[in-house]
Amino acid sequence: MTHPTLPVKVAQTRVRLLDLVDSLPEGGALPPERELAQRWGIARMTLRRAVDELVQDGLVVRRHGKGTFTLRPKVLRRLAMTSFTEDMIRRGMRPASRTLEFRRHRAGHTLSRRLRMPIGDPVIAYTRLRLADDVPMALERSSIPAALVPGLRPADLDGSWYELLTNRYGIDMVSATFTVEPVLADARTAERLETRTGQPCLQLQVSSFDGHGHVVEAGTTIYRGDRYTLTAELRPARG
Repeated sequence: MTHPTLPVKVAQTRVRLLDLVDSLPEGGALPPERELAQRWGIARMTLRRAVDELVQDGLVVRRHGKGTFTLRPKVLRRLAMTSFTEDMIRRGMRPASRTLEFRRHRAGHTLSRRLRMPIGDPVIAYTRLRLADDVPMALERSSIPAALVPGLRPADLDGSWYELLTNRYGIDMVSATFTVEPVLADARTAERLETRTGQPCLQLQVSSFDGHGHVVEAGTTIYRGDRYTLTAELRPARG
């Protein structure tokens, strides 16, 4: 099916390029544009515009002096009360977590406000690298009142956090507030996400609540912009 907003020749070439990309492994190189244009009997300008469409769709990337290469398709994340583990399994991917930091400390002014708890109360803070099919997708930093999760250990964070809270601690997170903003990966974040410094990312700051309206957790997750798309459903306000 041709793309309705593109000239016919460009749309047809885009379809042929999609078939070519599907036949290549992730990171595979496309033939040079001159070669493809000659093979398919089309103008290079037509081919270049079709390639531009795939670049905008996040399916290929141009690397100066090297060529055009395939990319892993972005993961679409719906902003809902579902865990990373659930999202990846639903998409047929293999989720994994790597705990990078785990510490117990006292809540300062900022954290006490976010968690709605007294200053100085014990808090557990952790940082996890979230992976799908062994590819780093997101860097998650979170804090939770220590009183809610007695006996929590770093090894407990290897699986689904939501399942752990429900099954071991009887905590069900039923709602959340969040803010999303674009950020650029600093050197440390880029190293952990295995990307370049300055890579555009999406930062999601979340506060999660249980059924009684108590704050269970406050955290920030940085998603790789070249791997993730966030989507939300908006409905008209009533009244």
